[in-house]
Amino acid sequence: MTEFTPLKNTVSLKHNGQTITWGDCKSFVLFAGPDIIEDEGLVLETGSEIKKITSELGIPWILKCSFDKANRQSANNFRGPGVDSALNSLGKIKSKLDCPLLTDVHETYQVKPTAEIADVLQIPAFLSRQTDLLVEAAKTDKVIHIKKGQFLAPWDMKSIAQKAAQAGNSKLLLCDRGTTFGYNRLINDMTGLVEMRRLGFPVIMDVTHSTQLPGASGDSSGGRRDMVPVLARAAMAVGVDGIFLETHPRPDEALCDGPTSLPLKDLKPFLLRLKAIWNTHFSGV
Repeated sequence: MTEFTPLKNTVSLKHNGQTITWGDCKSFVLFAGPDIIEDEGLVLETGSEIKKITSELGIPWILKCSFDKANRQSANNFRGPGVDSALNSLGKIKSKLDCPLLTDVHETYQVKPTAEIADVLQIPAFLSRQTDLLVEAAKTDKVIHIKKGQFLAPWDMKSIAQKAAQAGNSKLLLCDRGTTFGYNRLINDMTGLVEMRRLGFPVIMDVTHSTQLPGASGDSSGGRRDMVPVLARAAMAVGVDGIFLETHPRPDEALCDGPTSLPLKDLKPFLLRLKAIWNTHFSGV
């Protein structure tokens, strides 16, 4: 018997007449896009292709793109074009693509200006226990996507979710992106997806960051993008409300997280396989 059944409390987002819902088991939602703004043209190129594919397949899609990578391995690694410039670019890109947007925040002062542009605010895994950041994000009344810290057990997300809920926001999505397992290695415990969903919130599987090999390249993280489809299929079979992934037209040239990014040319067959699993196991649940 599947653990994947409709939640009592679903989470919804409205954008230009479209309603995207997590937790009702009617469809999985895709968060997808480049890791970070390298330039507006690349994000538009990637987003345009994702929109075309997801529209054809009938999969709800939200563009994900970071404006700052505050936790890079080395101070010399690319972090982005700067907060103000990047947020301005994201606003233009969102308007041109006519799509909802997810981006992450790292500091409390970033929350308000980011919430003016983004539809979903993301709390990075390393900052998942930062109370002030969670509370400030919750106060915006936006959908909050909280990544489980690599150092946390699935059930530890209960108290983290409560921080946001006690600030008046229960529009929460809980995301797994791997758990630290020794040096330079992450693992995914698929039972953790079930454990987190039992807390009463929709769950998302980050299938690209989960393949990271943190610090394996010395001054940057390595990764195994060949394992992205494997983790995605496994998560879909267990039951998730959404998939989070980073994709890039030329991942080997990406300025951040290229080793874990799904090549854009592989996105359509990748999603077709996931949709087949969804339709087989969960359609009409």
